[in-house]
Amino acid sequence: MFQIVLTALTAFAIVWLLGPLLIPVLQRLKPILPVREPIPEQPQPSRKKQPQPPPKAPVPSMGGVLMLFGIIIATLIFGLDGMEFSLPALAATLALGVLGFIDDFTRTRSPEEEGLKSYQKLLVELIIAVIVAVWAYRSPLIGSSLYRPLTGGEWDIGVWYVPLATLIIIGMANAARLSDGIDGLVTSISFVYALFMIAILAIMATIANQNGELLLGDNLTGTAVFSAAVAGAGIGFLRFNTFPAKLEAGSTGSLALGGAVAMLALLSRSVLLLPLMGICFVVSIGSVALQAMSRRREDGKRLFRAVPLHRHFELAGHPAPQIVTMYTILTTVLCAICLLPYFR
Repeated sequence: MFQIVLTALTAFAIVWLLGPLLIPVLQRLKPILPVREPIPEQPQPSRKKQPQPPPKAPVPSMGGVLMLFGIIIATLIFGLDGMEFSLPALAATLALGVLGFIDDFTRTRSPEEEGLKSYQKLLVELIIAVIVAVWAYRSPLIGSSLYRPLTGGEWDIGVWYVPLATLIIIGMANAARLSDGIDGLVTSISFVYALFMIAILAIMATIANQNGELLLGDNLTGTAVFSAAVAGAGIGFLRFNTFPAKLEAGSTGSLALGGAVAMLALLSRSVLLLPLMGICFVVSIGSVALQAMSRRREDGKRLFRAVPLHRHFELAGHPAPQIVTMYTILTTVLCAICLLPYFR
């Protein structure tokens, strides 16, 4: 536990101290705003005009570089004892972060603020996800079994593990990117998720050591160290990312955090708990899918005023800090509930 706390504090200190140095550098680039879905005007003569959220001032993007520095350095210092898990988790997070950085940097250099094409990002994400999924499937310490929270046993899904793991990595990365539209949202819920994953992984490591599975125990401890680095970097970044934000995570930070969330779920084999523990990510990407399907209806009515779902709440008159707070509370409560089965 001392090692885990020290890891979190190290990542926190790195982000906290490097922020004032990096922000002036990023301010020299053209500030960009999160991509938001345009809302078509609809005639409503009998109703008052709905209040619109105040315009968001442009702030430097690519702040996720700060979190990547903190996560990488802290994990490499304290997490090498369980390197068979921690290094793949770090590699996947870094790979998605680099993809996001290229997307952010391309947008700052484009007159139309256009980054990489959607198919280009999806292709790279697919390659990263397939590599990780095949590695996890072939790993003797992970394999194709998933933890069943209700019964406490394992569910072996065989070769179907590869497409499932691929879908989880791509889905979580893009869900986190969609959640980057409000100051502090993606950082807050990722921090809470990583914090509870530390507890889950610590319990799993203790059980593995008690059962004589020392190699598995060491690697689960290494994964807990990686999770602590994610949590520490996230809480440090909130210094600059809370409302009103001085720095945005951008695709750099959001894709990296989404990848970290997915890797923690895969390495702990808690994939079946991910829809609950990561409920706010799920509703972000799920609302986009539901909105797309609703457009095909004959009456032309849409389910939400805008997507992702937090944009709908914004247009309903809820201030951004309130939305972030409620998302964070919901994530905390559900993560606490999902932690309970591990104490049996």
